[in-house]
Amino acid sequence: MNVTDAILNRRAIKHYDPTHHLSEEEIEKLLSLAMQSPTAFNLQHWRFVLVRDPAIRQQIRALAWDQAQITEASLLIILCARLSVWEEPQRYWSKAPQAVQDFMFPAIRAYYQGKPQVIRDEAMRSCGLAGQTIMLAAQEMGLDSCPMDGFDFEAVGKVINLPEDHIISFMIALGKKTTDAWPKPGQIDYKEAVFLNQFPSA
Repeated sequence: MNVTDAILNRRAIKHYDPTHHLSEEEIEKLLSLAMQSPTAFNLQHWRFVLVRDPAIRQQIRALAWDQAQITEASLLIILCARLSVWEEPQRYWSKAPQAVQDFMFPAIRAYYQGKPQVIRDEAMRSCGLAGQTIMLAAQEMGLDSCPMDGFDFEAVGKVINLPEDHIISFMIALGKKTTDAWPKPGQIDYKEAVFLNQFPSA
């Protein structure tokens, strides 16, 4: 399947075959591709919690409006982000020439230091890009997916022992569908979404 087909065919699937299992190779492929997603300053904010324990899945389902895909899907991925990555840029630029490091490290500090909203926004963007990569890769592999934010973030954080300097962005359920998604409910017009150079004056 090419990228265009994956984009057009991907839908948020709610009902999965609970007997379907992903191999370790499939899981590693999905997450390895996700880790190729771009991040600001190459800081790789994302951390992926693969929830496979049925008891933990059940706890999360109870915190997510009892949505069936949480326990029925082959895999539940919680996309988290480490907020403090900017404080140790040497980890992410260790293979860069010294001249590049000397330029990047002060730039990273200037961009993030004392700016909690910027730190959070970048982390969320990074997880969003990684999540879309996972869903498109899954589509290519013949799998279905559902991005999810309908849950109690704080309570789920406690269930997964979320570290203090991390946040949850969203979750993705993955597996084999048993029911098709509803027909697409409607799409705004291209001209309503796309503007040239500027928004029109009021």
